[in-house]
Amino acid sequence: MKRIATAVAAVMLLSACGGDPLTGGANNEPAPTDTIVVGSGNFPESRLLAEIYAEALSGKGVKVSKKLNIGNRELYYKGVQDGSIDLIPEYTGVLLKYINKDAQEVGADEVYAALQKALPKGLIVLEKSSAEDKDAVVVTKQIAAQYSLKSIDDLVPYCKDLVFGGPPEFQSRPDGLPGLKAKYACEFKEFKALDVGGPLTVAGLKDNTVQAADLFTTDAAIKANEFVVLEDPKNVFAAQNVLPLINEKKASQQVRDTLNAISKKLDTKQLLELNQKLSSPDKPEPEKVAKEWLASAGI
Repeated sequence: MKRIATAVAAVMLLSACGGDPLTGGANNEPAPTDTIVVGSGNFPESRLLAEIYAEALSGKGVKVSKKLNIGNRELYYKGVQDGSIDLIPEYTGVLLKYINKDAQEVGADEVYAALQKALPKGLIVLEKSSAEDKDAVVVTKQIAAQYSLKSIDDLVPYCKDLVFGGPPEFQSRPDGLPGLKAKYACEFKEFKALDVGGPLTVAGLKDNTVQAADLFTTDAAIKANEFVVLEDPKNVFAAQNVLPLINEKKASQQVRDTLNAISKKLDTKQLLELNQKLSSPDKPEPEKVAKEWLASAGI
């Protein structure tokens, strides 16, 4: 989801590669043994979830530091592996596909079980929440009407004539363009590298720079702009339940209990509402939204 001006795109790419200097991007310095370093990806929902984890742990007396807005999974996962990040919010299906590109599981429980087995030694996931945020192929209401689109299957005859927008990594991830090609024989005329579920992608759809794009299903922009999420009958996008990925050495019983309590409380409806708060006109800080949700959830 990128387009608009190349200068803006370049800034976004630099941000994704280097992290946010204000919040501490990825580096190879090992996390302190007495501290849990919480990281996040470079999109608002990931940062919000990281703030929820960090605030909840801090409230239980756990020493926490944060490295937020690091970049995409290709970047932050290295930090989790090398021990410079201890804890990060993740999504079951895309993480499984990242670790095992040949994974075939699509259902929530099956994906979760396969993910637990696929993780390298030293890394674990805790309980999954019912909150789900999936990648989706999204079009405008006008494009959906023009081509009579309800599902990705309906899109197939027109793929060759349309421009698709998404984050740069969508070009190579198995549940990105390669998955659309393999499962639907859908190959777009052109791909425009945009941002991760952000303003560039939304603007591109609205001004018809791209006719289809990758957005997250909990993105408040979908409802606000009356975008249409195309059904995915062949399951290019597997179940994507939110859960914590953590360094096993830092997962004390207190840490597990605190994070599992969050997963028990968080559902998709609440996640959508939280994203809507983040995108409201007053643009509240994710930390503030996180604290408010934890208070309402009694955590």
